[in-house]
Amino acid sequence: MKNLKLCFAMLFLLIANSPGFAEQRRKVIIDQDCSGPGGNNMQTLLTLIQSPVVEVLGITVVSGNQWRDEEVAHTLRLLELVGRTDIPVVPGAVFPPVHRRKEAMLWQAKYGKVAFAGAWDDRWWHEHDTIPELLEGPPRTQAADEDGFLIRMVHKYLHEVTIYEGGPMTDLALANAIDPHFAELAEALVFMGGGSSEPQTDDPEFLSAPRHEFNFWFDPEAAKSVLEAPWKKIVCTPVDISVKTRITDGMVRDIKESDSAAAQYVVKFFMKDQGGFYMWDELAAAAWIDPSLITKKDARYMSVDVDHGAADGNTLTWTDKDNPRLGARLVEIQQDLDLARFNKMFVDLMKAPTPRAH
Repeated sequence: MKNLKLCFAMLFLLIANSPGFAEQRRKVIIDQDCSGPGGNNMQTLLTLIQSPVVEVLGITVVSGNQWRDEEVAHTLRLLELVGRTDIPVVPGAVFPPVHRRKEAMLWQAKYGKVAFAGAWDDRWWHEHDTIPELLEGPPRTQAADEDGFLIRMVHKYLHEVTIYEGGPMTDLALANAIDPHFAELAEALVFMGGGSSEPQTDDPEFLSAPRHEFNFWFDPEAAKSVLEAPWKKIVCTPVDISVKTRITDGMVRDIKESDSAAAQYVVKFFMKDQGGFYMWDELAAAAWIDPSLITKKDARYMSVDVDHGAADGNTLTWTDKDNPRLGARLVEIQQDLDLARFNKMFVDLMKAPTPRAH
């Protein structure tokens, strides 16, 4: 049996690293609030890096769940551990241009405390330029000095690059502001964010505020502007479908059977707290790789409330009939999935050898 497993692993590596196969890989830039170690943000990076049909051009890092510099350190260390330091890690925005912690704290005092405030949360608050000691050890590599990376890549690979967004949309809003052609030159925007209806969950975070979602709330002005940009296609993985997913103890035990670097990282830093068992971003990434995972979807015009009132940062959606024609674009919204296939895909990717640089 061990010899058989070894043969399969060797065959996987030969196929995944063959020149013809590399030419077929789909190009993606990951823009992520890369909190770590472990948890759904790091596992999303691995979902895309581990796929033999994906070419990760780079990872741009934006403040969200944690501050940018801490997230950059976690990302660099992850890439070291899985042997993919060839992928550039590009620091993005530290602060949203408009929404800041002081404003967010005043808003919560008036309208109610949010369940999760990311880098602004009192439970683990520190200044933006402080990097706490990393459980996985400090990185030895450095972030890339790549001003304009997002813009440069979509110009280099015209209509080939998907922008995967798993955090606040600050970096994308800035790219659109600098280059009005940025969105239209990309292949598509795929993102996790927003909430479009009452999710089927007993999670108190979403029962009372189903249209509140952290990525939109952290930088609502950015999300609104990005959703109005001229993308060829926009695909949304909202809270509604994300809360149907869980990374379970059984999945972790299965992953533990592999000695791959990705598997060992997931097992060592498996995180259940802070909503870490939901597979928010992993689902968005996996469904981009294999759209057949999604069994039900809808199309709505989508925007974000930026009135700074009680609904600030909430998701706004309209049909063709009630669309106010204020600039919102049509978004494909995922509603249901083949959960068993998704779980198996994630486990298999984590257990597989990491594709080499090409």
